[in-house]
Amino acid sequence: MENKKETTVENGNVSLRENVAQILQHYFTSLKGEEPQNVYDFFLDEVEEPLLIVVMKYTRNNQSEAARILGVSRGTLRTLLKKYGML
Repeated sequence: MENKKETTVENGNVSLRENVAQILQHYFTSLKGEEPQNVYDFFLDEVEEPLLIVVMKYTRNNQSEAARILGVSRGTLRTLLKKYGML
């Protein structure tokens, strides 16, 4: 498993952490003078749904397995799935 402080993986690909940093830098430079607001919620909304889609597909919609993989309770997973209309 990749060390959280690493910025690249061994094969030279950019890590998820570095990709996130680059995306946020791009977001801030594209604001063109507008004041950033609610960045945390904005980012979670952008990342959370595709994360759930991929994990649910990987587990063939097995909520117990998906919750285990994500490290959340099954109840929390169900709440998130409802939030994105995935139930």
